Amino acid sequence: MTRDPNSSQDIRLGHADRGFVGKILRLDALQTGSSLSPHELEQRLVEMGFVEGARVEILHEGTIRRDPIAVRVDTITIALRRSEAMAVIVE
Repeated sequence: MTRDPNSSQDIRLGHADRGFVGKILRLDALQTGSSLSPHELEQRLVEMGFVEGARVEILHEGTIRRDPIAVRVDTITIALRRSEAMAVIVE
C-alpha cells in the first residue's frame, strides 16, 4: 500500500507494503487476529519500542503471504508478524 504524503489517512501497519515509512499514532490490539490477548500484545509492542510518535519503516517482507515483516522503529529493527502489526496505527 503506497501512501500519499499529503494525506493524513490512518492505516494499520499490517496493511502497509515494503518501503512504507510513517509515524506511530497509537496502538489498538482489539481486533488483530493475534493469539495474544489485546493487553499482552500492546504491552509487548510497547516494550519493543512501538510508542506514539516513533518513526516506522517496513524494510522487508517474507516470501510466504508477505509474513513476517522486518520493521525499523526509530533505530531498532524488529521482525513482526503481520497479525501483530495490525495493532499499530500509523500515518
